[in-house]
Amino acid sequence: MTDLLDFASRFESGSRGPAQLYLISPLEVGGDFPDKLRAALDAGPVAAFQFRVKGVDQHEAARLAEPLQRICEAREVAFIVNDDMALAKRLGAEGVHLGQGDGDPREARALLGPSAQIGVTCHDSRHLAMEAGEAGADYVAFGAFFPTGTKETFHRPESSILGWWSALFELPCVAIGGITAQNGRALIEAGADFLAVCSAVWGHSEGPGAAVAEFQTILQR
Repeated sequence: MTDLLDFASRFESGSRGPAQLYLISPLEVGGDFPDKLRAALDAGPVAAFQFRVKGVDQHEAARLAEPLQRICEAREVAFIVNDDMALAKRLGAEGVHLGQGDGDPREARALLGPSAQIGVTCHDSRHLAMEAGEAGADYVAFGAFFPTGTKETFHRPESSILGWWSALFELPCVAIGGITAQNGRALIEAGADFLAVCSAVWGHSEGPGAAVAEFQTILQR
């Protein structure tokens, strides 16, 4: 099983190390999307891929997920399921990402086991982030930092929340929402451990491989 983060090597030097890329799938992952995923993952280091589909039953979701999961496994990229603990269990995924209405991290831990990577959306809330950490989450996600068409958003945190979190807690934080290779550097400098990206990769004019290559130029702190 691929770990989303090697905690020992990341923090033993007193530095959080370089930021990493965390890809989120578009809602449509059939057709030629597996080829796009291969191109993205082969273009540079990617820590994790989050499988995010809506409006399909679990059997169809599992059918869509399986080839993508194989692609991730071959490249040692953590395969994270959005929202659905039961689907993550069924697939044997590396973990699950929970929104505020998707269940408790403790429940996910009991279902998925001690090695599962559990992330929690915390919007712009320091309180929710601390609660997630206390409940056993492996990472917290803040956002949306920029306008995004990927999903409807109601929270717009200041980048200072990343610095506050990284100064006080070793638990990694993910920045999400409208992030591009042009605006992402400021979030890394503020303290983001991961940049979660969707449209900027899958909608890139030169393809997802070119997009991931662009991001590699900004990930070093």
